[in-house]
Amino acid sequence: MSELDAKTVATIRGLAMDGPHAARSGHQGTAMSLAPVAHVLWSRIMTFDAANPDWFDRDRFILSAGHASILQYSLLHLYGFGLSLDDLKNFRQWESATPGHPEAGHTAGVEVTTGPLGQGFANATGMAIAEENLRARLGSDICDHYIFGLCGDGDMQEGVSHEAASLAGHLGLGRIIFVYDDNDITIDGETSISFSDDTAGRFRSYGWDVHELGAVGEDLDALEAGFRAAMAVTDKPSLLILKTEIGFPATEHAGTHQAHGYAIVDEEIAATKVVLGLPADETFHVPDDVLAHCRAFGARGGSEREAWQARADAAELDAEQSALLHDTPLDGWKDQLPSYEVGAGVATRKASGAAVQALLDHVPGLIGGGADLTGNTGTTIKDHGVFSAADRSGRQLFYGVREHGMGSAMVGMAAHGGVLPIGGTFLVFADYMRGAVRMAALSEQQTVFVWTHDSVGVGEDGPTHQPVEQVASLRAMPGLDVWRPADANEVNTAWIAAIERHAATALVMSRQGTPVLAGTADNPGVAKGGYVLSGDGAADVILMGAGTEVAHCVAAAEALSADGINAHVVSMPCWEVFDRQSDDYRASVIPAGVPSVSIEAGSTIGWRRFADTNLGIDRFGASAPGGVVMEKLGMTASAVEAAARDLLA
Repeated sequence: MSELDAKTVATIRGLAMDGPHAARSGHQGTAMSLAPVAHVLWSRIMTFDAANPDWFDRDRFILSAGHASILQYSLLHLYGFGLSLDDLKNFRQWESATPGHPEAGHTAGVEVTTGPLGQGFANATGMAIAEENLRARLGSDICDHYIFGLCGDGDMQEGVSHEAASLAGHLGLGRIIFVYDDNDITIDGETSISFSDDTAGRFRSYGWDVHELGAVGEDLDALEAGFRAAMAVTDKPSLLILKTEIGFPATEHAGTHQAHGYAIVDEEIAATKVVLGLPADETFHVPDDVLAHCRAFGARGGSEREAWQARADAAELDAEQSALLHDTPLDGWKDQLPSYEVGAGVATRKASGAAVQALLDHVPGLIGGGADLTGNTGTTIKDHGVFSAADRSGRQLFYGVREHGMGSAMVGMAAHGGVLPIGGTFLVFADYMRGAVRMAALSEQQTVFVWTHDSVGVGEDGPTHQPVEQVASLRAMPGLDVWRPADANEVNTAWIAAIERHAATALVMSRQGTPVLAGTADNPGVAKGGYVLSGDGAADVILMGAGTEVAHCVAAAEALSADGINAHVVSMPCWEVFDRQSDDYRASVIPAGVPSVSIEAGSTIGWRRFADTNLGIDRFGASAPGGVVMEKLGMTASAVEAAARDLLA
């Protein structure tokens, strides 16, 4: 290790102590022990241009152990990504650029939002799928890079990492290279109290290339050699297992579980800085030569970026390739969506599948599939190949029974850019993938979660497979637009919204057929999330719903009209979009003072702010034919009619 490299590593370790100490909060130990491998990765291995952190063909870096965020922030400052020393001093403070865990879109140079352990590791699988697919479709002159990451024992123990590692190994995603910081420490104590896996053996069984580097955490040349060896393996993802001492070289807490958090303070910081050769009485010390050293590495990729830009400008890309490179659909893409006749019985999952197939040639970035439920969820992609170890250009993905891994991979694909990931499973299994969905919503990644079999209408499979509370819980998630279309025409509008919205979208679809309703085709109100589907003049009562239950409102309104009762029918396919409309518009759809009834085959939570009487299912379902369960639980037109009459009386 050169003297300047040693000084750089010491500086990173000093910042790793000072940032959390200033905040009186944070995680010091992992950032300290991983300072050498991080410096090697950023100075000798990765290709990036700090002045252009979003350059398309850059190598990606994922800190899956996101609690060690002070490590990434120190690197972003030293290498010139625009993060200032004052930002480091503001670590974990209100509106700072250095939040407690890295947040994509908030801090330049952060690729994915990490913190919930295992998520960043699993995001890498999606990033690598995107890189492989785009390299096959654009050529290696345009797309040719790696996904590097740092993870720890917590990542290895979380179930999502098992799902993602299995999928990555099966697909032979050779552009993934992760360092596993095997330091034998978790918050509760030594890992031996709860964890005795043969991690190397497990990953070899998944089909990974495993390098057991041993205790070389301070040997920069050995670390570089480990990375180079992994990069030479092109048909398998790589795991570099590195033995480190957490908190090294802290004078009291190195190697202890307390070092995982905020334990190194005051006198120990001063003493450790003496060991490191740093001024003991100075905080956030960054020597000029260290800063210049790192900034030179940060600027080194500028020439490679310029060469890439010249190649991209000179490339004779067709319309599809250009759309991929610029993350856009082709002109006229909306015109490809199918049309439906009023009265036709079409399950919204079937209409969603038809929309996907119709859009594929005009939205080149669309890629995805289902978690072993591809055909059931309408996420079949025909005639565009299957993405596999043998064919990287295919757009059909088979995730297997890995809902959580699928969700996290989708977030990684979206974060990579160039592709628009879709993924399908039954709505009840949204619970399995909730952590990934939350990260998509939090980081505003353009993902389309297709959840089908959306109610007790699933039928004979019974309450284990009949979603009741899922839609309400998803609507409670900030940043996620939840669409539950009433019919096939509303499905088309929901897909348009999902493709135009650069954030997370949920499409919730029915298993059973439902009639195509008059008034849903080409109705601008659908795109506003809620609208008057039928009814003229002053309403005596409003009947509102979402999904297949809107048809019950239409039938009830017809029955009421026979007795001279003027019922307006309101369809509410997306509450979040409706809430973003003006006060005047929302009041025009649901006028104050008019009695109202809502119906949805699920929890009534949330409907009370829209309607006076709420018909729903605030219990678990039952095993019986779907129509029988719906009728027994009051999801019928007659129940809506009766509720309206009771309310008016």
